[in-house]
Amino acid sequence: MSRSTVPSLASRLLRRIDRLAPPATAHAHCDIPCGIYDPHFMQVAALSVLRMNQLIDGLDVADAKANAHAISRFTTVKEEHAEIVKREVRIIYGDYFKPEHVEKHKNIPELTWSILKKAGAARQNIDLKAAEELLGLCQQFAEIFWDTKGVPTKKQPSNQAAGGEFVVPAN
Repeated sequence: MSRSTVPSLASRLLRRIDRLAPPATAHAHCDIPCGIYDPHFMQVAALSVLRMNQLIDGLDVADAKANAHAISRFTTVKEEHAEIVKREVRIIYGDYFKPEHVEKHKNIPELTWSILKKAGAARQNIDLKAAEELLGLCQQFAEIFWDTKGVPTKKQPSNQAAGGEFVVPAN
């Protein structure tokens, strides 16, 4: 028996078993249990994008050869964290927000779109202003998120080298 027929045989066998004893259907409305969503990771990632831009801006452009490795590392981290922002906002927007949240906060779709676009711009360019705007958009998103849970918020200094603030529950 050749290797190429093994998956085919296994597949047919499993289909027959499924016909004889159909598997139960699983029902879920989200990827993770409700209440676990948190915009904190998105804010940390946005702050990391900001910090990488600060570090790149602080390099001596006259000594490009000496800074090539640092620029490469900072750019890689900046791009990875911009992608984390995009992933986190998509998860909360797609899995957590419900129609009643959007009814109350009509700007959720536009804000989500703005975060996705700004994170994309932050990935594509070395742009300190875009990174600062991305953090601000993530803070607005966090405020709306916590409001949908009935939780008052406050801005708290990040206490990181990048500066900036995080939107956190006030309690």
